[in-house]
Amino acid sequence: MLRNFLIFSVAALLLGCDSGEPADPQPEATAAESEPATPYASVLANSSRPEADRERDARRRPDAVLGFFAIGPGMTVLDMLAGGGYYTEILSRVVGDDGVVYSQNNKAYRDYAADQIAERYVEHRLGNVVRLDVEVNELVLVPGELDVALLVLAYHDLYWKPDDGSWPDIDGPAMLRTIYDGLKPGGILGVVDHAAVPGTPNEIAGHELHRIDELTARAEIESVGFVLDGELDALRNPDDDRTKPMFAPEIRGSTDRFIYRFRKPN
Repeated sequence: MLRNFLIFSVAALLLGCDSGEPADPQPEATAAESEPATPYASVLANSSRPEADRERDARRRPDAVLGFFAIGPGMTVLDMLAGGGYYTEILSRVVGDDGVVYSQNNKAYRDYAADQIAERYVEHRLGNVVRLDVEVNELVLVPGELDVALLVLAYHDLYWKPDDGSWPDIDGPAMLRTIYDGLKPGGILGVVDHAAVPGTPNEIAGHELHRIDELTARAEIESVGFVLDGELDALRNPDDDRTKPMFAPEIRGSTDRFIYRFRKPN
C-alpha cells in the first residue's frame, strides 16, 4: 500500500510541476482570444508547437507571465527544473536565433518526462536550446550571463522528500545563490508556484500538498540578495482554499498561483 502511494505521489509531482494541469478539454481559450494581442501571440499560435502545449495555454497564461518578466528577443534565459519543456519551447521561440535558452532537468524529471523530452528535441527542432542535464546541487552557470531565470511550478520541489529516495535532496539556498551569480546585474528571477495557506510548514506545503507558502518562498529568495520587483495576479484563484494537493482532481489546473518577479540589484 505504501509503495503504491509513493509511486502515485511521484507521478503526481512530476506531472504537476511541468505540465501543471492535464490538457484542458474545454474551450477556455475563448476569453483569452477576446483580450488584446500580445507580442507573444504569434509564438503561441505557432502550429509546430505540440497540441498538448497549446491546450494548456489558456490556464497557464504564458503571454502574461513572460510579459511580466519582460522576456524578449536576443536574451539568455534559464528554465530551471524544466520537466517536459512546456516553457522551454516558448522561450526558445521568444528569444529567437540571437538568444539562448538553458533548459535544466535533474534525473528524476528526465526519466519521467523522457517521451516528452524526446519529442521536444527531435531533429534538433529547438536549435537555440542548451540542455543542462544535471542535478540541481551540481549546476554550474557562467557568472553574469543570464538575463532571466525561471522557476515555474517548481520551487516547492525543494521540500519534496519521498521516503523511497526517488527525488534527490536539493540545497535550496545554494541553488538560489547559483542562480543569483548566474544573472547579470539587474537580471530577473521569475517564480510561479501553487500557493499554500500562509504559515503552512514547508514539510506539509511542499511534501504533502506540492505547494509553498509564498511569503516563505519570498523570504528565502530575498535572503540571498534578490529584491522583490513586482507581483502579478494573472493566475490567482480565490476559489482555491489552498488546503488540497495541487493534483487533486477538483482543483488541478486551477490552483491559486502566485507570480513573483525578483531582481538582482545593479
